[in-house]
Amino acid sequence: MTDPQQFIQNLITDLSQETFDGDDVYNEYAPDNPYNEIRRNNLNRYLNEMLERKPQFMLVMEAPGYRGCRLTGVPVTSRKILIEGIDTLEMFGETRGYQLTEDEGFENVYGEQSATIVWNTLAEIGTVPLIWNSFPFHPRKNSQQRTNRKPRVPETKLGLSYLQRVIDFFKPQVIIAAGNVAHDTMTSAGIDCFKVRHPAQGGKNDFVAGMKAIFSSKTPNN
Repeated sequence: MTDPQQFIQNLITDLSQETFDGDDVYNEYAPDNPYNEIRRNNLNRYLNEMLERKPQFMLVMEAPGYRGCRLTGVPVTSRKILIEGIDTLEMFGETRGYQLTEDEGFENVYGEQSATIVWNTLAEIGTVPLIWNSFPFHPRKNSQQRTNRKPRVPETKLGLSYLQRVIDFFKPQVIIAAGNVAHDTMTSAGIDCFKVRHPAQGGKNDFVAGMKAIFSSKTPNN
């Protein structure tokens, strides 16, 4: 049986060691930046919380955005959510050990629309799923730090290796794909999942409705 702490450490170490040709992907866990250590610690803390909660639902998103996971290290979680926390879900917050970074060029970046929509929806539903990304690194336009782009197929294929590890370890009973990238990544690998619209670019209402429908109709162990 896999030791949980060893699994988490190995996962984060492997994430940190990934390198990319060119300058249009940023590895927010790499060992060459002191702030990345904070992000690795935040991710470690998050995954340990998921271990304790044993979530039966999993939500798979697209990739880190420059206003969210790129800065915090936690999927679909902005600085605002990370440090202020979500009291109704007993998640995040400075008092739970999460820390902010002070990356140059991101001084005035605090919230992220997708993160706010996702976590507000989960707070309303009252459930915390395990959240992960199809591609766990920040895809950007060339070297422009404050940009996002859609991950390419070779990138989601790399991301699938991490996604599959996380699924195999946590064994969620219900997996939800938010958007086409997440859905295509999983269906290409034969992973059963439900699909909802991604909350970005005007997708909020459809995302919220889709999430509520799935959480109300799918009871684990049924």
